[in-house]
Amino acid sequence: MLRRSIFILLLLMMGHAQAIDHVNEGNIKAAVVTAHPLASQVGKEIIAAGGNAFDAAVAVSLALAVVEPYGSGLGGGGFWLLHSAVGEQDVMIDGREVAPLAAHPNLYRNADGSISRDSVNGPRAAGIPGMLAALELISQRYGRLPWQQLVLPAVVLAKEGFVPHARYLKYLKMRQPFLNPAAAHIFSSKAMQAGGKIMQHDLAATLSRIADLGADDFYRGETAQRLVKAVKAAGGIWQLDDLKQYQVLIRKPLRAEYKNIQLVLPPLPTSGGLVISQILAMLEQEAVPSTDDAESIHLVVEAMRRAYRDRAIYMGDPAFTQVPIEKLLAVEYAKEKFSDFNPEQASLSSDLENSAADKGEDTTHFSILDGEGNYVAATLSINYPFGSGFVAEGTDVLLNDEMDDFALAPNQANVWGLVGGVANEIQPGKRMLSSMTPLFIRDQDRLLIIGTPGGSRIISMLTLAALRFSQGLSVADIVAGRRFHHQYLPDEIQFELGALSTLEQNKLATKGHKLRELKRSYGDMHGIEWLLPSGKVKAAADPRGYGSALVFD
Repeated sequence: MLRRSIFILLLLMMGHAQAIDHVNEGNIKAAVVTAHPLASQVGKEIIAAGGNAFDAAVAVSLALAVVEPYGSGLGGGGFWLLHSAVGEQDVMIDGREVAPLAAHPNLYRNADGSISRDSVNGPRAAGIPGMLAALELISQRYGRLPWQQLVLPAVVLAKEGFVPHARYLKYLKMRQPFLNPAAAHIFSSKAMQAGGKIMQHDLAATLSRIADLGADDFYRGETAQRLVKAVKAAGGIWQLDDLKQYQVLIRKPLRAEYKNIQLVLPPLPTSGGLVISQILAMLEQEAVPSTDDAESIHLVVEAMRRAYRDRAIYMGDPAFTQVPIEKLLAVEYAKEKFSDFNPEQASLSSDLENSAADKGEDTTHFSILDGEGNYVAATLSINYPFGSGFVAEGTDVLLNDEMDDFALAPNQANVWGLVGGVANEIQPGKRMLSSMTPLFIRDQDRLLIIGTPGGSRIISMLTLAALRFSQGLSVADIVAGRRFHHQYLPDEIQFELGALSTLEQNKLATKGHKLRELKRSYGDMHGIEWLLPSGKVKAAADPRGYGSALVFD
């Protein structure tokens, strides 16, 4: 049966369960898990000072902007999935970047039809940031502590500096050739202060203004003026009206069920909620004839392939594109999509109907639970490591390169290998499609607050997390579990170094799958598990990363 087959797969694919900092099974009231120990500590201190999970989410987001500049920042955006214990309400705060008003579908197309690297490097790659607008809304509507108190920890971190870890240095080496002089002055190895610290004095000043004046400074005030001046001087297309007209949105989350679990997922313009829902709906339709682990991998991959295909064809900003959401989520549609599943043979992506088409740890995720039962899952990004590599002089604000998440030209892959179509083409003021997927998963006895960076692989990682949760695995085992991925195009199974045995690979190859072993691990998953009957809490940070899980009174 499918349930048994999936269960065997999950047992075989579990990595060594590791909870960074600790996993505490005591009757603990709160938990914070982030990609950086300093940010986790900020979240803990905010809750200890009387703040709730939403206050902590604001402070943690700002702290990560300082100490994890390759993953997120004031010059980027993200999605915050919030649960309020009062009324048991779930909402998603959409702080996704938008295309500048001067943007157009051919913005990055060269005369020969190729795509310019301006979509990745430099100021033309930057969408209009939404992070600060989102954080201010969260603070005003859901928090209780003063705004200044939430910004202050980030100011202190920017002034005092931080010692970069190995992941920072790896990404710096990769992106250093593309840093503009202002960025290199801050982030390069040559710029490190005595003691090996990264100091961001202009960022501290920017954050101090924002603490005093609110997000209005970023979108209409002195910071806005400096951002636009720097972007224009370097050949970018930002205008002051781009910042003035930015709007953060509150969206209703998607809900899905799979066997014994219920999921609360983010809606468009992030595609993760729809795609995961589709994958799980297809998996519920079929039983595999064998308990062999390769059979289960084959099954899951075939569901991934079909759902990622729909991502390429149909999905985009719902304000600009009519996305057939009801159809995509319908049980009958899942049955139809998976009706040609062959347990003995891999499908070819090129053979799927309408194959005319439409990656990375350059993102961050954190999960927070407070003692009142409020919780947050948030995934933030500036896209590629160190974003566009462009810092606006006098601000220390590193700009994103999220414009590359649009479909830049028909059948042309972006930096993550994703191919897109008209639904996700560039239009002024449009939100680019995302893979970021902050997620809540519940069953009768447990709640999981979880998410991960990883570009296009975010969706497949969290699909596997949901399957593992449905089998009763702990949060530590879920975040440590081995990973594989298929995204429709390119037509291949990607998997972590050592994740699939030689026997598994041979069996999958016999079925016709193309396999590509990545020479590294990927993702940086962070989760909190709340055992509802007892009130006990566990938290775990991905052993692949540098994160910290704190569980405390």
